[in-house]
Amino acid sequence: MSKIDTPDSFRAESFDDAKAAVDRLIELYDEATDFLCSRFAQVLQEGAPGHRLRAFYPEIRFTTTSFAQVDSRLSFGHVTTPGTYSTTVTRPDLFRAYLTQQIGLLIRNHGQPITIGPSHTPIPIHFAVARRPDLSVPQQGASNFTLRDVFDVPDLATTNDDIVNGTFTVSDGVGPLSLFTAQRVDYSLARLAHYTATDAEHFQNHVLFTNYQFYVAEFEAYARAMLADPDSGYSSFVATGNVEITDADTEIEPPLKLPQMPTYHLKRADGSGITLVNIGVGPSNAKTATDHIAVLRPHAWLMVGHCAGLRNTQALGDFVLAHGYLREDHVLDDDLPVWTPIPALAEIQTSLEQAVAEVTELSGYELKRIMRTGTVATIDNRNWELRDQSGPVQRLSQSRAIALDMESATIAANGYRFRVPYGTLLCVSDKPLHGELKLPGMASDFYNTQVSRHLNIGIRAMEMLRTMPLERLHSRKLRSFDETAFL
Repeated sequence: MSKIDTPDSFRAESFDDAKAAVDRLIELYDEATDFLCSRFAQVLQEGAPGHRLRAFYPEIRFTTTSFAQVDSRLSFGHVTTPGTYSTTVTRPDLFRAYLTQQIGLLIRNHGQPITIGPSHTPIPIHFAVARRPDLSVPQQGASNFTLRDVFDVPDLATTNDDIVNGTFTVSDGVGPLSLFTAQRVDYSLARLAHYTATDAEHFQNHVLFTNYQFYVAEFEAYARAMLADPDSGYSSFVATGNVEITDADTEIEPPLKLPQMPTYHLKRADGSGITLVNIGVGPSNAKTATDHIAVLRPHAWLMVGHCAGLRNTQALGDFVLAHGYLREDHVLDDDLPVWTPIPALAEIQTSLEQAVAEVTELSGYELKRIMRTGTVATIDNRNWELRDQSGPVQRLSQSRAIALDMESATIAANGYRFRVPYGTLLCVSDKPLHGELKLPGMASDFYNTQVSRHLNIGIRAMEMLRTMPLERLHSRKLRSFDETAFL
């Protein structure tokens, strides 16, 4: 099979208009995936041809020779040194607003055009047919031909997080323009659909993570109240399974089987609404969810879950605003060394504190009665209380931790790693070191009274962040020495 059949791709072309550039990206991508889908359907009907069928992701390329410094207040929208930079692109229709913004900033800040053309990276057939419900890739051995002899398949050798982890090595003189390659994005889009049972286009720019299903009912109730208010700015509510309603009174049939991470979206027309993900319990789930949601480039994500209060002065229902993290979750140790500090972000902290004050109607010194700021420890052992107390308890005391859970540090650390603004507001649901374990009888009153208030605080914080300019929200402290131009 020496011959390769490819679509008649456009030649590379320069653009100084971001909208036109994105239009061309969409045109290139559609041409490539239409070619693969039509040929794949033909092969399933007629059998394998005597040659390979291949199409390529589109590419954005940018070159500058100037050392002129861009506005030093900006954390994105420019490259740091002269050179050539590129990135492959998938689903430009889904990322239209994001790409238009990022390309526009690059052109404006450097006064140089960008180039759009086909890349040298093949599109795997699995990703090309992802949006075609009439097409599915058969399992190995189920078809009468060897799939990888005819079509390209996902290549995990080149699908990695080297750019975000700071381990990427430039080998051809071309640096990365964005944090994720097209194949890495496609990989996560497929995983998101699997784990959340909702399509990527429903995800909003502000994401709340929780570790209890109790929050889902409250989120739906809030969403229905917003849909009933014509001035709320929210346009629809999407439940797990892509069930979308625009009317507050429309009933939603619960799915027969919940996905691993049930996800719900309160949407606004511009994507600035709120997504709630119930990640369940554990750092592995927290990492999985954030690994894949990160490719959507959300503007912020917050953890609003339950925790163990570690101080005797805390009461069930008190709030914990994390300003530091003790990472004993271990799931990110290979990607982000434990010695890496995970700083609190002023914009997020301020919004959360203001939201607590608004919802509880407490302020100043009185706010300290129900909220404490300090270090949150995240551990990977749900039954840590059964361990020899001299070990974990001593470390918790030395770190000055005030609360412990199994997700918050993971979500914050992955926010730091992926350059997504992050924060944590937890609610104390038990005090195992002080004889108050999380048992059904003790927790019922807490669940009935605190879940609604806690969720409303998270929503209110997101609504504050929505009004903040991106150049303020996306802090420079999240960006490395040699950073990509795109957020």
